[in-house]
Amino acid sequence: MSVLELQQVSFSYGAKTVFANCSLSFDSHERVALYAPSGRGKTTLCRLLAGYSKPQAGQVLLDGQPLPQMGPCPVQLIWQHPEQALDPLLRMQTSLQEAGPLEEDVLHRLGIKPEWLTRYPRELSGGEMQRFCIARALAVHPQFLIADEISTMLDALTQVQIWDFLCSYCDEHEVGLILVTHSQALQDRLATRVVNLDSL
Repeated sequence: MSVLELQQVSFSYGAKTVFANCSLSFDSHERVALYAPSGRGKTTLCRLLAGYSKPQAGQVLLDGQPLPQMGPCPVQLIWQHPEQALDPLLRMQTSLQEAGPLEEDVLHRLGIKPEWLTRYPRELSGGEMQRFCIARALAVHPQFLIADEISTMLDALTQVQIWDFLCSYCDEHEVGLILVTHSQALQDRLATRVVNLDSL
């Protein structure tokens, strides 16, 4: 089991304090939903956990060690808007190859069709692009996966397919899943624990 921790983390944007001496812990057997009203810091917390933002005080630890500064990060963040996460000048197959080798079974279970591999992001729907973003995140065999509103813009069928796959994959590989969603029904269905950021 792996443990991802925030220890006494503080972070602010200018004069606006988002977190002050915040401590949280997640283990790789959990599916944890982050709950808070808009603007309360859910995405900021996701960025801190995945190493995209650095705390101004405190530290983020994985199994007692800081996140690696070089090489693939074992905590992978999947963004809400896949079109902003993919290089528009690269065909999808090249984007996948950049992330590293990936099992064909994962592509199949994600519903990625072979004909999509030669296309550019602009030639795919939001749901199709999001499947590639998930595949890229899994290519590094992460210990934790952070899903920040990843299905908000997707149709109902695509949402079901993506979440069913993610939950199965994380259970099979003991990958911790941290998710952000405004859907109470989705939160109730997926999460084994809910963290209310307003209570921190």
